[in-house]
Amino acid sequence: MSSDPENDRDKLRSRVRGDTLRGSHPADRVIRHQRNPYAAVPMANVLNWLVGTPIATSRAMHERLTKVKALAVFSSDALSSVAYATDEILYALLLAGPVVLSSSVPIALAIGALLIVVAASYRQTIHAYPNGGGSYIVAKDNLGPVPGLTAGAALLIDYVLTVAVSISSGVLAITSAFPSLEVFRVEIALGFLLFITLANMRGLRESSSIFMLPTYAFIISIFSMIAVSLYRYYGLGLTQPAPTDNIFPSEVTMQIGIFLLLRAFAAGCTALTGVEAISNGVPAFRPPESNNAARTLVVMVMMLTIMFLGITWLANIYHTIPQADHESTLSQLARTAFGDGPLYLFVQVSTMLILVLAANTSFADFPRLSAIIARDGYLPHLFIRVGQRLVFSTGIMVLALFSATLIIVFDASTHNLIPLYAVGVFLSFTLSQAGMVRHWWRLRGPGWRRSMIVNGTGATATAVVTLVIVEAKLIEGAWVVVLLIPAMVFVFLGIKRHYDAFQSQIMLKDTQPIETTNIVIVPVARVDQATARTMSFARTIGGSLTGAFVFTEAAEGERMMKEWQAAHIDAPLKLIASPFRSVVGPLLKYIESVGQDNPNATIVVVLPEIVPKHFAHLVLHNQTAQLIKLSLLFQRKRIVVSVPFHLES
Repeated sequence: MSSDPENDRDKLRSRVRGDTLRGSHPADRVIRHQRNPYAAVPMANVLNWLVGTPIATSRAMHERLTKVKALAVFSSDALSSVAYATDEILYALLLAGPVVLSSSVPIALAIGALLIVVAASYRQTIHAYPNGGGSYIVAKDNLGPVPGLTAGAALLIDYVLTVAVSISSGVLAITSAFPSLEVFRVEIALGFLLFITLANMRGLRESSSIFMLPTYAFIISIFSMIAVSLYRYYGLGLTQPAPTDNIFPSEVTMQIGIFLLLRAFAAGCTALTGVEAISNGVPAFRPPESNNAARTLVVMVMMLTIMFLGITWLANIYHTIPQADHESTLSQLARTAFGDGPLYLFVQVSTMLILVLAANTSFADFPRLSAIIARDGYLPHLFIRVGQRLVFSTGIMVLALFSATLIIVFDASTHNLIPLYAVGVFLSFTLSQAGMVRHWWRLRGPGWRRSMIVNGTGATATAVVTLVIVEAKLIEGAWVVVLLIPAMVFVFLGIKRHYDAFQSQIMLKDTQPIETTNIVIVPVARVDQATARTMSFARTIGGSLTGAFVFTEAAEGERMMKEWQAAHIDAPLKLIASPFRSVVGPLLKYIESVGQDNPNATIVVVLPEIVPKHFAHLVLHNQTAQLIKLSLLFQRKRIVVSVPFHLES
């Protein structure tokens, strides 16, 4: 049977390429798990145990995500918001008494419509910015640096709050099922945060594998609960909710009115948090990135809308009352549908897991956004560094630190954290969509009018919602975010000015180097092998060479001079008296006096440093040398050189 050799080669090439992308090719596994030949740090083994062995840079493309895994990574934040969004609407409406709780349904419908508008707008952004169309990039490119930095600051704040809110809400889900654990909610929350941090330090693909099962378990549990509850109510006529210790407000504090409805609407808009995550993370998808990201966004929004409206409708027909920090609406609905048995526990555990893992969306986007802002010079360049598992390690650790602070300060209380939430994300929504309007107006490509109308509608809607949220939540704590965003923009601009000044001063210019003479000073503590080796090296630098010894008693200085002369060291020794027993101060004063006497000379301080064989022994040596280094760091025309002396045992 004949075959086309060229066609066979193409098939083989395609099959190998597919295996490589899936990570199933034997060579691919070897490359992924190869040992790092350059890791010589004593703590490398501990680091490898915690976050995994290093991955070669060439493996970056193979760490990309399929649509199934990307849905778990980038959608967990948005999907998990259904666990508390309905609660927040009901909390706001309770201020007018339980009789007005039915207003939650039209409010939820309005939020659902807004969700569809925002999703349509971000779908446009995904195709327009295939390299990642986060609010920062879109706003900066089309509206200017300050609007871009405003969007970036708002998103960074929102990512930190997402971690704190999601984990705290996850703890509420588990304490609703096991009330005895409520006193340990801060400790439980910090434990979850540590787990997520370590999982993300291990790399994007591994974290997606860890988080995929809980995400899909939550989706199945919520859809099952909605289906069973609707059948129970409409099919079987069982309208009685599960018994619970409902706590009603002691008195009505507000009357039903437009302000109360707007306040409830603003509270429920937390359901939209996380919608932008997919557009921010387009580069993490496998090719074709834009198409895969857009399809994932559509699937996520469909599921989110159905779950949010379903839970709100069930809360309305079963007349559930949320119990702040005690039992969630979702827990009451699950007990109504399934009783207190295993299925109820399945809902609560899956809810707890996705709420905790919803923080993973922030861990995927916060480090990436920080790296982009740092690459533009508005954050320290340390955020650009890619760790040994091809993730932005600095961003992950900074996010974990700030989130832990919020969890501790707010006692892991979702209800206390929510007022800070959603201001930043809706501000970034508005700036991003306004930037897209400007983008279509400038390019005017095929279909630009339709695209501009879609993004313009999104920008207008989210701008109105931003004002509503600020108005409704300002007194409750949103003022903190309102003040923090411009403060962060001010810091960003200050960092940028520093880096610009740094570049202008350090750039190579067509000038002749300045000829200077060297004055070499070697601080010594004793005459030994380390000192002798340091003096030998110092002679190679060129210029005058002097040893310097600080003594506190005259006899000590005399003894040192005798030892110096007996060792036949070919350099003078300067004895420096220290009447107040300080070593660093008198030495620095001597170096300063030498510099004043020789203003055109460069002072080179050569320090002998002991390098022990074991890493833990570093704390036993070189304390004075480190103080000298630090003290001379900001002085002009001072150079510090360390000469190591390695101990054998």
